[in-house]
Amino acid sequence: MAKARLAMKQEDASQPRRVLVVDDSRMERRILSSQLARAGYLVEEANSAEEALVLCAQDPPDFVLSDWVMPGMSGIEFCQAFRQMDRAHYGYFLLLTSKNEKNDVAVGLESGADDFLAKPVNGEELRARLSAGERILRMERELQEKNQMLGSALRELQGLYDSIDRDLVEACKLQQSLVKETFRSFGNAQVSLLLRSSGHVGGDLVGFFPINARRVGIYGIDVAGHGITSALMAARISGYLSGASPEQNVALVQTEFGIYDARDPAELAATLNRLVFEELRTESYFTLIYADVDLISGEVALVQAGHPMPAILRHDGAVEFLGTGGLPIGLIEEASYETITAVLRPGDRLLLGSDGITEASSPAGQMLGEAGLASLITSGAHLRGTAFLESPPRPA
Repeated sequence: MAKARLAMKQEDASQPRRVLVVDDSRMERRILSSQLARAGYLVEEANSAEEALVLCAQDPPDFVLSDWVMPGMSGIEFCQAFRQMDRAHYGYFLLLTSKNEKNDVAVGLESGADDFLAKPVNGEELRARLSAGERILRMERELQEKNQMLGSALRELQGLYDSIDRDLVEACKLQQSLVKETFRSFGNAQVSLLLRSSGHVGGDLVGFFPINARRVGIYGIDVAGHGITSALMAARISGYLSGASPEQNVALVQTEFGIYDARDPAELAATLNRLVFEELRTESYFTLIYADVDLISGEVALVQAGHPMPAILRHDGAVEFLGTGGLPIGLIEEASYETITAVLRPGDRLLLGSDGITEASSPAGQMLGEAGLASLITSGAHLRGTAFLESPPRPA
């Protein structure tokens, strides 16, 4: 393409510019035409503005030299009509006039004229004015060519963007498929999940898995950053917490009797932290919230590794936040973690959410925060299951 553009430029440079001389005086036209021909221009003549417009429509000239005062259409009217014509390139318009009043010059410029030449025309001045116009035309051609190149590049980028966008839409579907169940009833308890990325894909993931007949593990992770890298890491981490393959689930340990039990939540966080440094070898890190819930006694053991504090909505409407923070997973190699305990009583609900909730902003720019989250939880207390997670805020 670069060779083709270079050849086009050389061809344009070798072609003389075309000039249309418009004057009702045959002698004036011949004098100007002779001067222009000696300067190397291709010259065409018209004895009226009406005839000139026909010629301009047939083969647009590069330059127009038009008399101001002519029978029929004047030079000013001709210039206005010339500017309204559909052209591939700019045409440089010079008015020939004996007028020298400032008001007359202003009228000519407002009509679209680029320059003026006083009659009788001086040959050297004519060549100088055309040289100035030549620079304008050359810059216009170069700018147009660059705009065409830019437009072509933008079309290519748009094509690439559309292709990436289609891939991201499919990636979003795949990421959503990692959450195989969004709701399960365990008889006296229910687990509901909601995964909603701010973009096509992200580093958030939620899930749960049975530990044994009476216990269930529930988790939420949030990989730092956004986009494909975060989503891939989230998918990899989900394999470490798989409910479908207990032998690959690092939260579970097999006892001497061949049944599975769960690691202490703090031990699980430390294990995942070690795996990030030893196996993943990535600069990314993630936050984790993990709860081991006894469905019979209501006892909860959980770890908060950089994730927002979990909340308990009590059956009487009170909201309690648990934990004090903790370090993210994969940030510091020797990080230690703490197991937090709580008890869920009949009618209570445990909410594990990401910072996408607490850092959500109102139209006024204020973040939701813990106080806003507490209000949001209580406003939806009348709802159950996924309906509770998907409910919009109720007016205060």
